[in-house]
Amino acid sequence: MAKQRVLFLCNANAARSLMGEALLRHMAGDRFEAYSAGSEPDTPAAMTLAALKKQGISTEGLASQSLDDFAGEHFNAVVVLCDKAQQACRDWQGESDEHLYWDIRDPRLIGRADAYEQALNEIRHRLSLWLQIKARDDQA
Repeated sequence: MAKQRVLFLCNANAARSLMGEALLRHMAGDRFEAYSAGSEPDTPAAMTLAALKKQGISTEGLASQSLDDFAGEHFNAVVVLCDKAQQACRDWQGESDEHLYWDIRDPRLIGRADAYEQALNEIRHRLSLWLQIKARDDQA
């Protein structure tokens, strides 16, 4: 069976969407191809990479990309991680079978390491629930 493609979106692609990409690869990389992008891409935040490494999650290959880089592509799921990207997502020139909206507070606005860890844990929790649903649906 081919891997399902999942795209994580947020405004800067510097924290939350990178976390989603890295977490999905870590949790279910055998079943999913994970990507991330931003409506206004910026450099990956150092505290994002530190939070991922602290929890033993690989940061290999993580880089900020523009939403435009994925124009015209098809994804099985698109996960939007903030309201700002949600608006930009409406204008995205790609296709997806499923859209998920998870409004996770931007840890860059708080600027503390624990905010990054909290965002990472919130995304992990939601991904875990989503993966359980996907596994159940695959068995049905």
